[in-house]
Amino acid sequence: MSDRKQFLVVMLVAAVFVGWLGWRGFEVISLNQKLQADELVANYPYQHRVLRVEGSTAIMSSLRSHDTSTRYALTTIFPTMGRLGDDDRRWQHAERKLARVQARAGDIVLSSGGVNRVRWELDENWYHLNNMQARSTQAKQ
Repeated sequence: MSDRKQFLVVMLVAAVFVGWLGWRGFEVISLNQKLQADELVANYPYQHRVLRVEGSTAIMSSLRSHDTSTRYALTTIFPTMGRLGDDDRRWQHAERKLARVQARAGDIVLSSGGVNRVRWELDENWYHLNNMQARSTQAKQ
């Protein structure tokens, strides 16, 4: 194969790859816009979002995982809840609302087409930024 033909093949493969990456980025942006258009999801203090799409699986952010409890997530979102007793009904209400919002976010993404599965991933970056903001606020006081 001549150098010119080889160059053209490499450029064509590169263009297809860049186009594919661009489409994946557009897909993530489009899915996140759909999440923002939903009143329940958009008005919750934590913004569930699509981080990336791998094949037909959307990887979405979550505040809870096997290692991070719902209670820790809720006291991070609503610091005043940390003062409530374990048997306070507001815990149950807040847990149900977080679960409802997360389920709704997943349903929106699944109903958009092209995505057949959602995998939740702990939003470690959000926790890190939230802790930095809390420390900054405490330092100013």
